[in-house]
Amino acid sequence: MGSVVVVGLGYVGVPLAQLAVARGLAVTGLDTSERIVTSLNSGTSHIDDLSDADIAEMVAGGFRASTDPAVVATADTVVICVPTPLDPTGGPDLSMVRSAARSIGPHLASGALVVLESTTYPGTTDEVLRPILEELSGRTVGTDLALAFSPERVDPGNPKFGIANTPKVVGGITAECARRAEKFYAQLTDQVVVAKGTREAEMSKLLENTYRQVNIALVNEMVRFSHELSIDFWDVIRLAQTKPFGFQAFYPGPGVGGHCIPIDPNYLSHRVEEKLGYPFRFVELAQEINSGMPRYVAQRIQTLLNDRALPVNGSSILLLGVTYKPDISDQRESPAIPLAQVLLGMGARVSYADPHVSDWAVEGTVRAEDPVSAAAEADVTVLLQQHRAFDVAAVTRAARCLFDLRGVATGPRVERL
Repeated sequence: MGSVVVVGLGYVGVPLAQLAVARGLAVTGLDTSERIVTSLNSGTSHIDDLSDADIAEMVAGGFRASTDPAVVATADTVVICVPTPLDPTGGPDLSMVRSAARSIGPHLASGALVVLESTTYPGTTDEVLRPILEELSGRTVGTDLALAFSPERVDPGNPKFGIANTPKVVGGITAECARRAEKFYAQLTDQVVVAKGTREAEMSKLLENTYRQVNIALVNEMVRFSHELSIDFWDVIRLAQTKPFGFQAFYPGPGVGGHCIPIDPNYLSHRVEEKLGYPFRFVELAQEINSGMPRYVAQRIQTLLNDRALPVNGSSILLLGVTYKPDISDQRESPAIPLAQVLLGMGARVSYADPHVSDWAVEGTVRAEDPVSAAAEADVTVLLQQHRAFDVAAVTRAARCLFDLRGVATGPRVERL
């Protein structure tokens, strides 16, 4: 079946490794973190989608994690799944991709396949990864080394779609590279879709997430002026989605979060500006609208308090759900963070309740153990994330004022976004 090394043992790499083990491949994980390597080797999970039992089963199936890049020397396939965040200027940060390439390059075997899964701008696989691998390995892509790009499509917390039943896009530097990548992923997934090349595969992931960011920005903008026009925008969405063609429902909220939507479109925007010299205005406008939502939510909270003759300064505000999506513990880029910071800056006393977060890294906030009793004490309760563990009906009954950002609560003391 072949041997695989997965580089980067996070929310993408570990599920990929788990599936490969289940399919009978010999799998090794490579990561720079001693803590993560030790944890996985002892059968302990550090991601939402896999339990400790899942990791223990992987280990029993032969999986081992290591910090030694020499493990690549015997691998038929190496898959790079490292993070690609933004740098301090808002541009692409490919430092971890470059570091991974420099780490594995000297150890690559003749004929090995290397696949990059990390989201990035078109051209990265060919222009950034390829030269490093060729220089350090002494091998030539297309001759004695195969190189491809396959965008990760992991959706943390999604109970319906995982790696196995989500179509896998692959693009190779050469047709033979693409064939090798297609053959590898055919062992793991139900459907493999071959792109014309690596740039098309890279761009496809950016299109997917830019589409989401732009449409979320659209409804976030519309919910704001609908409120001013006394229109129930949640009802507007309900009506529009009865159309059986030409419409997909997107929902407003406090902003966008996670590992994709706030970050990936910026890679495309940066590439367009860098190569073509003009801005990708859709992305920049969408980013402006979505990043402004936490401050807009704070202004609406201020109005709710003002209607009861209460100042923000000194008022108690409870935030329900501080992760970026429901039923997971992932807080990356969560809009709850800037919202809490704005409210704290206005002098509010901010608490939070979240069954998935025991210690929130927002200085000045206090954790509330029981959402219902905390809602009864707070001047305003804000439903940021609709975790299944929340009894929204009980919170609604208990809250003095519930500001519902998810459009799920009704009642005389409920204000919807």
